[in-house]
Amino acid sequence: MVQKLIKGHTMFGRFLLIVSLSLRMANSMPPDKQAPIHIIRARSIDLNNAHGLAMETRLDKVVEPTFYRLDLEPYLEDALFKGHVAINITWLKDSNELNVHCAHEIEILESEVKAQFPDRKELQEITIDTSTMDPKKPIITLSLKKTVPKGSTGVLKFSFKGNMETGSTEAFFKTTYMTDQEIERTVAATQLRPNNARRMFPCFDEPGYKTPFELSVVRPKNMIALSNVPVARTEKIPDEPDAVCDHFEKTPPMSTFTLGLVIADLKQLGESDTYKDDIGNEIELRVWGRPEYLEALEGVNEKLMRVFKELAQFWQVPLPLRRLDVVALPNYQGVKPADNWGLIVFRESDLSSRGYFQLTQELSYQWLGAFTTPAWWSDAHLNKALVGYIAAATAFKINDGSEMEGKWPLTVLYSLYYEFSKRYPHSRITGMKQETACTKIELLFRMFNYTLGNDTFKKGLQRFLESRKFKTFSGDDIWNALNTAALEDNKIPKEVDIKTVAKSWINKDRLPLINVRRQYDSKTALVTQKLYLRDRPHDVPEAAKMSWWVPIVVVQEDTLDLKNIKPAIWMKDNKELKVSSMPDKDKFIVVNPEEIAPYPVNYDQENWILLSNFLQSDKRQQMPELTRAKLLHDAWNLAYAGELSFATAFNMTLFLKNERHHLVWDPVFTMIDHLGRQICQCLQGKFQAYVRILLSPLYEELAKDEKEDEEPWKKNLRSFTKSFLCKAGYKPCVREAQEHYNIWMQAKNPDEGNPLANQYICPVFRWGTQKEWEFGLQRVINFPSSRKQSERTYLLKTLAGCPETEAKIVKILNVTMLEGNGNFSETDMFLIFSMLTGSSAGYTTLFHFLSNNWDVLKERYSSRTNLWDNLITSATSAFTTEEGLDLVSHLYVTHQGEFGSAEHIIEKSMRNIREEVTWSAENLPVIDAWLEKYLADNKGKDNQFYQH
Repeated sequence: MVQKLIKGHTMFGRFLLIVSLSLRMANSMPPDKQAPIHIIRARSIDLNNAHGLAMETRLDKVVEPTFYRLDLEPYLEDALFKGHVAINITWLKDSNELNVHCAHEIEILESEVKAQFPDRKELQEITIDTSTMDPKKPIITLSLKKTVPKGSTGVLKFSFKGNMETGSTEAFFKTTYMTDQEIERTVAATQLRPNNARRMFPCFDEPGYKTPFELSVVRPKNMIALSNVPVARTEKIPDEPDAVCDHFEKTPPMSTFTLGLVIADLKQLGESDTYKDDIGNEIELRVWGRPEYLEALEGVNEKLMRVFKELAQFWQVPLPLRRLDVVALPNYQGVKPADNWGLIVFRESDLSSRGYFQLTQELSYQWLGAFTTPAWWSDAHLNKALVGYIAAATAFKINDGSEMEGKWPLTVLYSLYYEFSKRYPHSRITGMKQETACTKIELLFRMFNYTLGNDTFKKGLQRFLESRKFKTFSGDDIWNALNTAALEDNKIPKEVDIKTVAKSWINKDRLPLINVRRQYDSKTALVTQKLYLRDRPHDVPEAAKMSWWVPIVVVQEDTLDLKNIKPAIWMKDNKELKVSSMPDKDKFIVVNPEEIAPYPVNYDQENWILLSNFLQSDKRQQMPELTRAKLLHDAWNLAYAGELSFATAFNMTLFLKNERHHLVWDPVFTMIDHLGRQICQCLQGKFQAYVRILLSPLYEELAKDEKEDEEPWKKNLRSFTKSFLCKAGYKPCVREAQEHYNIWMQAKNPDEGNPLANQYICPVFRWGTQKEWEFGLQRVINFPSSRKQSERTYLLKTLAGCPETEAKIVKILNVTMLEGNGNFSETDMFLIFSMLTGSSAGYTTLFHFLSNNWDVLKERYSSRTNLWDNLITSATSAFTTEEGLDLVSHLYVTHQGEFGSAEHIIEKSMRNIREEVTWSAENLPVIDAWLEKYLADNKGKDNQFYQH
């Protein structure tokens, strides 16, 4: 622990004296030529933010900074700091006023303005009339005695003090940690993204102001200080033997948020590595951590060198840095690393993890984000999207994306399909809008990499970076650079413009559906586009007017190696076009293989049959696994959306009995879950039998060769398969769960904890006895406050959501709603309702419970409008059949005028159910017929399962 060297009041007096003398002695020297001020040495962007920042008021363009000289003195023990900043500025217009960013918690001690007018040689002091802090904005306004003419240069100086952040690791913060020897250590560091520099010193805190910095900082002798650039010199401090002052070299021009500083008890991991290449990079790479954590960081040096080499070769634009420090900082709690230029600060666990993706992502920001910077926060999502794409592509190049189980981009792509196919995207979570917009742009970069070719794509991005280094950029800069490269390499027709293509995707929170109808006799195909919607009704305003610029990439049965994936044609903003050169009628085609662009594809019935037959043949693996997954995913989702017969969709799953690649299975579990929630209770038995027959061979094969060190994808695939089979009543799984559960039931003090994994609870509650379920209910009722409430929440969720027998569901509703058991809160009841809507048995039982106990429930809960409204919603909104509509309509008529605050809710429920009834009338007979035939063809394969 750094000890107090000087008493506070004495030190503060000396601080003011030295600052005052320094200001008087500065005379006409510009700040980059002045000797640094010696301050008395002390005592021992996420995207949601970016969305808000885009609305921020910009500073008036009266002056622009050209250089910063920043001197900092942190008082680590007291979490205070003092400092002085001198900013070289140039006047862009005549003005007698200056505006500078400064957080309200920063106290300005002294300020000074000097200017050199265009017609004079000497600097003159400009008297400050008033210094005013805007009460609502972090802006300080200096009103000057005289007007300074345009073209003048000068210096703006502030002496200031402030408090280090201790409740979070942002801005200029202090945190502590305990060593293995139980000794408390202090850490001071910065996280200035997105606009936290103003919380450390007065500055022009906007990304467009890129200037060099010279930083000096006082630190305890027994700690080290790291910043964006190496230390130029270290000075002793008179009368303070335990502290020194580090003066860092001048930085390249950079935005304020990329300024970085770490003061901590750190040790370097191994020796430095130097990366050098023939394009001008020569940079020392170092890894730092606390001494006792270095062992956990073994191998990071090699990873850092590998990733840096890949990125340097990708960009082909050398970084203007001599050194890059990567730090595993103890007790750093930032959501994301602090990716300062030349200094990246990670959480310890993030840097010691085995994967490459996050390290690649943060190193990418050294080029894209620091070297060139988004001109304003409205372009931050574009920056993140390009970094995300490059990081994923690089991680795949290094180790096939093993930390993502090879699933990128499926994981982000599927969520995008589901969100943008809603009638009201982002209606529940508004913050999701920025993330999905970023994900869509990331997939656009992937699309351009495929359609332009990797070499042309890289060439365009390299040209973009070269033209914008030390500057800012907008989206147009990227699109125009890609377009120029594409035209030069003849990769796009002249009428196609990359910017126009990109905007057609970015400006809509939607995705297209491409319909392909082959005309077999003429060997052509008619291609049309429309808005892709899963939610019903399909009544989105302006849907008919929406169109996209779409690359139509077609592969045929004999070109599945995807060596030639140039678009056959670009579908402009028109709705229809004809593609020629189709194969013979006995050969299939695939449009948009490998999910080259984010859109699903529907075909005519004949082509779907050809695809299904091929996938069931021995030639299946000639088709890449991502394309196999796409066909499966598209078929089921198009059927769900009402665009394709479910008979076709189910036929597309027949090949799965021989399929073992985890990427192909990835969408299956989501599809089972979605359809299981959608179909009526009358088909649940048949559907569950289909699921059992589908999954059993895969699980039995995976269960044979379970190993400790097997690939994560295999563990996850086994876990998913087992979970769904357990839900479907797989006897070995249920018996295993009951054996573990019985240990808990035999425990002397069962409320002290549940000695079994969560995976065993749901199968017991679904397929086990009423006694086992009642035991679980008592554990929730008697749950001690000393245990983690998350364990109680999970137990309650499974008690309500897993059973499909009416008796169990009615019992929990009786206990919570009618008996008024005081152990259940209103939040608990919300959770129970939510879980019951997940299955037809659940919401049907909840409906009958409401209907049978109407008078009591209305009297007890109708005045508690949130709970009452939620009950009516959960009990009435999930039906999908004519029988369900009759039930809800009868309830409405019987109790008309009695619903109170929920009147509009049940009316809305009936409107929605009518839409679902239409869907069910069209699809349930098809599903029923297909399942009947499938089960008849697979008799005798279902004896390993319990059945309701």
